[in-house]
Amino acid sequence: MLQRFSLTKKKQKLNLKYFKEKEMNPSDVLIKPILTEKANAQQDTLRRYTFKVARKSNKLEIKKAIETFYGVTVISVNTAVSPAKDRSRFTKAGILKGRKPAYKKAYVTVAEGETIDLYSNI
Repeated sequence: MLQRFSLTKKKQKLNLKYFKEKEMNPSDVLIKPILTEKANAQQDTLRRYTFKVARKSNKLEIKKAIETFYGVTVISVNTAVSPAKDRSRFTKAGILKGRKPAYKKAYVTVAEGETIDLYSNI
């Protein structure tokens, strides 16, 4: 007969401390801005900027990172994880198969009257 294992309250607290993840640095959260035609159109009309972010980051960390780096007030953050994809190329040596990694995108809406200059470092 199997016995159920139960943790005492003290052990449960220690367990929670062990599994609690540390907060990410703002420089680790943002990877790079996404500069496409669609993203540029959204910047002009909706004040929405698109960034490639770390997979482990959440919306609160993304908001804090954008506000500290660019000095703007963020209204909303929407995220989307694009899945990994299989890719293949046909070459003289034969078919080369590979895989593109999955990544997370963040759509950040900025307050009215504020902008982010993404082209200042170029």
